[in-house]
Amino acid sequence: AVPIETIRKVAKAMNQVPPGFQLQSRVEKIVADRNKMTAGALSIDWGFAELLAYGTLLTQGNSIRLTGQDSGRGTFFHRHAVLHNQVDGSSYCPLRELGDDENNFRVFDSLLSEEAVLAFEYGFSTTEPKTLVLWEAQFGDFANGAQVVIDQFISAGEHKWGRASGLVMLLPHGFEGQGAEHSSARLERYLQLCSVHNMQVCMPSTPAQMFHLIRRQMVRNCRKPLIVMTPKSLLRHKLCVNTLDDLTHGQFSWVLPEVDELNDNEVKRVVICSGKIYYELLEARRLGRIHDIAILRVEQIYPFPGEQLDALLDQYTNTNELIWCQEEPKNQGAWDFSKLRIPAFLNKRWQLGYVGREPSSAPAVGSARLHAIEQQKIINDALDITEE
Repeated sequence: AVPIETIRKVAKAMNQVPPGFQLQSRVEKIVADRNKMTAGALSIDWGFAELLAYGTLLTQGNSIRLTGQDSGRGTFFHRHAVLHNQVDGSSYCPLRELGDDENNFRVFDSLLSEEAVLAFEYGFSTTEPKTLVLWEAQFGDFANGAQVVIDQFISAGEHKWGRASGLVMLLPHGFEGQGAEHSSARLERYLQLCSVHNMQVCMPSTPAQMFHLIRRQMVRNCRKPLIVMTPKSLLRHKLCVNTLDDLTHGQFSWVLPEVDELNDNEVKRVVICSGKIYYELLEARRLGRIHDIAILRVEQIYPFPGEQLDALLDQYTNTNELIWCQEEPKNQGAWDFSKLRIPAFLNKRWQLGYVGREPSSAPAVGSARLHAIEQQKIINDALDITEE
């Protein structure tokens, strides 16, 4: 966490626009909203929290290097780290005002050549420990084209050659009905490569979690690659917001507890999940006035937070029903990885079950209608809802 004075200093620099610099109307509103967020008049969204993380690291003497196909703006129109003048086409990067010639914020819109770009960024990360190096896929599956770099270097480079890397991979992931090519960042592949604490795999579900996760990568005395399953629809979801207090206190939480006021003694089932499906479960539970099912979020999948999860489950003493819920098919996502680890950490009374899509050779269906039917079935099964 960082002091509120630092947040305001960074936010002021981020929201500064040169005189006569004409923004596109939607971008102008985003900048205006960020001024309101700084004042506490508006909840903090994902893009603002992410940029605040970069800015606060800059004030601590670090450099930031962000590369991807549309990283300056953000593929899903959320980041706007680079502003563009609508009159003469010139560009302006506000975060650069916080750095200097040696330590600064640099963002590059790269070619659709994932293997070459990711390999270069990996090499950069091994030689510059004071630089936070991030590579962002336009969609999570774009990393498929760089699989050789992930297998040969990112997951195994420290074990084979003793080369430490703090590289961050930002992979948009989430089932929004966009079909097989734009749904899955192939979470299961990264988890299969995890062993002996070689890297971290996380799926943060709030702006504050993203803020603390990015900062943790540079603040702590440990350099390991970080794979982040980032959201798409959550970038502007009405429930996926935080307050300034969430940034100035606390830290990244491996597991997030239940947020509603439930009677622990009345809980008959506990659902654990990761990512955007949490908000779908939460909204459906509130709509259905369901008060006997708790929902926990696993934010860091590897290293697996078994002890933290067990501690949260201890409060639910009148049930032994534990459900792993995911939107990915059963042979994908985190289920195969987690089902072996959860029983090793938890009290033996828990009976672990699965709710999610059936096994599939493709990440997702190509029909929006069929996708919606599948998604609703997952929600209903997890919350024990029977449709009339």
